[in-house]
Amino acid sequence: MRLLLVEDTEDLARTVLRFLRAEGHAVDHAADAATAEEALAMAEYACVILDLGLPDRSGLELLKARRRSGDRTPMLIATARDQISDRIAGLDAGADDYVVKPFDLGELSARIRAHARRGQGLPATRLQLGPFEVDRAAARIWRDGAEIRLTAREWAVFDALLGARGRVLPKSVLEEVLGSFDTIIEGNAVEVYVSRLRGKLGPGIIETRRGLGYILP
Repeated sequence: MRLLLVEDTEDLARTVLRFLRAEGHAVDHAADAATAEEALAMAEYACVILDLGLPDRSGLELLKARRRSGDRTPMLIATARDQISDRIAGLDAGADDYVVKPFDLGELSARIRAHARRGQGLPATRLQLGPFEVDRAAARIWRDGAEIRLTAREWAVFDALLGARGRVLPKSVLEEVLGSFDTIIEGNAVEVYVSRLRGKLGPGIIETRRGLGYILP
């Protein structure tokens, strides 16, 4: 899944980013509200992890503004503010969940997966895709009961295509997904990972629409 972490504490942000990326997610990072607004305007996210104490603007104000604009992206507040009144204010402003720092990374990940599934209208973690059984929450895929091992970046590309299944996904979007792993992306990176996926999943699973992008039928 593609996620947005809005957190200004550098050490914490680095820890959360490392953990979520190791789980196979493509995660963008914003250290302030202005950067978060820019990211939200440019990309679609499965979930946003939002701190309230941002340097330029309250995370609560950002949340309210996004909800007023019609943005229904699942948003999970992660903050040190532990008062009941703060929880109520956050949930009333439109947050889907509220966790207090310090939090367990495994629990945070589970909450993200749950809200992302609901945001995508997927009540169950598993789905059937032709001969494949896919568990998006666990980032795993099987064919005829045998698991197919994907790397974190391979899964990120596949999950992006899965989320857009039936629609052509431009190469630029997949480049952004790979770029979220905080590495330098070469010009042919998308082609390389699509080729690797085809090698593992078989031909005909991912189609190329020349000049447009890729599609998971």
